[in-house]
Order: sequence, then structure tokens, then C-alpha cells
Amino acid sequence: MAAIRWKLLGTMLGLMCAADVVHAQVGVGTWVRQNPDPTMGSMTMTVETCCSGGRKLTYRFTVNGTSHVLTVESPFDGTEVPVLLDGKPSGETMAISLVDSHHTSTNLKMNGQPFGVSKATLSADGKTLTVVNEMKAASGPQTEIWKKQ
Repeated sequence: MAAIRWKLLGTMLGLMCAADVVHAQVGVGTWVRQNPDPTMGSMTMTVETCCSGGRKLTYRFTVNGTSHVLTVESPFDGTEVPVLLDGKPSGETMAISLVDSHHTSTNLKMNGQPFGVSKATLSADGKTLTVVNEMKAASGPQTEIWKKQ
């Protein structure tokens, strides 16, 4: 489950970054990950407005036949916020910062210890989000592609 959490966190970071990147209404809606992880399979992310101009990110995925929901509510100003797994604290936090209208950066922690950075880039047409995750436990950067539905 720890490996899954790391992957989820990376994905969430990227997703959060995606929402961050599209701080305007462009990011609101449903996104589908295009390069599914063999461990987690397909994943969707729903982005909603919340937090006085921030975003609520809701990820839905299945691991070993069990469906899960991962949520993050962030003002997208670099504030560290908790990551909830199935409605309960996971020990993970994210600090998402909006770099500009098409880029975000997210710092990830697990139990107070830094474990990764995620950077997201929104395409000019607002339909594709490219997220590069650099996790301490990974052998190198991992790229995720998300398409807006």
C-alpha cells in the first residue's frame, strides 16, 4: 500500500498542480490520466472550485479490486494541506503553488518528511496537462499526461 500511496501522491501532486496551473475556470472539470499505472490502473481527477478561489481535487482509482477516493482542498498559494484517502488523513500533505497561468509546482511530504516535487504544465488550449513527478523513492522523473473530458 505504501508504493501505491507514493504513486497516488505523485499523481495527486500533478493533478493539484494541474488545477493550480489552470487557476481560472479552465481547470475545473474532469480529467483522465492517459498513461495508467499498471498498479493502479485508470484514474480520474475532478477539479472543483473551493477554498476562497482555490481548488478541491478528487481522484478516483482502483487498487487490487478496491475503489478509492483521494481528496485535497488547496488555496493554491503554497499552503501545506492534508491529503485524505477515503475520507481519512493519510499522513501526506501537499503545498501547491501557482507559478503562472500554465504552470504549478507542488511539494509533497509524508509524515512531515519531504518525499517529492511535482511540476505541471497546462497546454495552450487547456485540454492537456503534463505532470512531471520527482519522488525520492523513484529511480527518476515520471511523466503523466491528463486529458480534460
